[in-house]
Amino acid sequence: MLSLHRLPGVPTAKQPLFPSTSTFTHPPRRPTCLFPQSKTLPKPPKFHKSPTALLQWNRKPQLSGETPRVVVVTSGKGGVGKTTTTANIGLSLARLDFSVVAIDADVGLRNLDLLLGLENRVNYTALEVLNGDCRLDQALVRDKRWSNFELLCISKPRSKLPLGFGGKALIWLVDALKSRTEGCPDFILIDCPAGIDAGFITAITPANEAILITTPDITALRDADRVTGLLECDGIRDIKMIVNRVRTDMIKGEDMMSVLDVQEMLGLPLLGAIPEDSEVIRSTNRGYPLVLNKPPTLAGLAFEQAAWRLVEQDTMQAVMVEEEPKRGFFSFFGWSIANLLSCVGGSGRGARRKLCTVQFWGTKAEARD
Repeated sequence: MLSLHRLPGVPTAKQPLFPSTSTFTHPPRRPTCLFPQSKTLPKPPKFHKSPTALLQWNRKPQLSGETPRVVVVTSGKGGVGKTTTTANIGLSLARLDFSVVAIDADVGLRNLDLLLGLENRVNYTALEVLNGDCRLDQALVRDKRWSNFELLCISKPRSKLPLGFGGKALIWLVDALKSRTEGCPDFILIDCPAGIDAGFITAITPANEAILITTPDITALRDADRVTGLLECDGIRDIKMIVNRVRTDMIKGEDMMSVLDVQEMLGLPLLGAIPEDSEVIRSTNRGYPLVLNKPPTLAGLAFEQAAWRLVEQDTMQAVMVEEEPKRGFFSFFGWSIANLLSCVGGSGRGARRKLCTVQFWGTKAEARD
């Protein structure tokens, strides 16, 4: 290709009209395709999110009431989860940066140290403090995971309660905890023994609040109603309720009372509802409370929410959610499977004798349940 060159004697020369390919580069062309493919963006990685609570975790709960708040955890009936609730709520309060002292008031049958994993560190008890064999700080067992949580056992296993130990002795222990040099604790949780005998009267004497633990069965509800009357007679008016071991599948099948039914029967403000969780047995055997599990379980989150409400003296309200009946194959004929089985089998709870007429593909069959 021809190109212009500078002539001798001429100071400047014009640029070439048609520059060569060495001085000019064409912009790159996009490849043409008859059927262009759609752009596939890389998918973001999937993160398995653990269940989180619905409370405002971006702030610390505001402590209500005068300190220390002496709270007794009771039920009347045994095996409903008093010790499990005391351990999990106590550590939840400690994780919220509150100082907590848990007192196991069950004489001879203490289990709170097992649930916390502190059974090998209990050298002195409250009885030895009262007898003058040790100091109060020696009987308090500090948890290594959370230093603001301490445990005090009334007596050693397989020991009998002396005649001189009663409500006044427990009041003296609570007053000693209030006036110790390390500072007054924010919460004093008392794990009450089962029953309504002398151990129950001793445990509720120094308390000004009560957490009533119950399960959705009639035996626990009868005992809970009886204990509520005894607490009110003792002057404890601030009583809140925790419904433990709730199973939603049995509630939907109408085989268990709902939390709303329990609240209507007892007439107490609801502090929390704890679902049935198999992890409770594993955590009990390991001496590791549920609230310390990672990732947290549903029962552990429920205990944390109950502790949050306890700090702010708040309650929750149980509601009833009505679900629309699922439309199946027999709904085309105006019948559901449950109605068909109830008419044919007649094994439903509370079923009455009645005459049903079932139309099925044009045929008419009469069934008496």
